[in-house]
Amino acid sequence: METQRCQTKAPTHPAALLREIVLPELGMTQTELAKYLGISRYAISEIIHERKPIDPDMALRLGQFFGNGARLWLNMQQTYDLWHTEKNKRSEYQKIPQCAVAFQSS
Repeated sequence: METQRCQTKAPTHPAALLREIVLPELGMTQTELAKYLGISRYAISEIIHERKPIDPDMALRLGQFFGNGARLWLNMQQTYDLWHTEKNKRSEYQKIPQCAVAFQSS
C-alpha cells in the first residue's frame, strides 16, 4: 500500500495551518473567524484543536472566506486522514489479498 507522501512524516492537519499560520497572520481570533463563517465558536474550536475534521460544509465555508476554494481544505484533510488510517491499520490492510485482475481506465 502506498501513499504519495513520505511514509515516515505525517502530513499537516489543516487546522494546524489555521491555528499556527493563517489566524496569527491575519490577527484574527477563533471567535471572529466563527462569526465570518456563520458557525459557533465551539464548532471552529473543535476544528482548530483537531478534535473534528474539516468536512465538505466547513471546506466550502473556509474556501469561500479565504478565496482558495473548498478542494484545498478537503484535500488537506483527506491526505491527513488517509496517512493516519493507513499507519494505524497497515497490518490489517496487508492481510487483504490483491485481486488478480487489474482494473484499467480507458
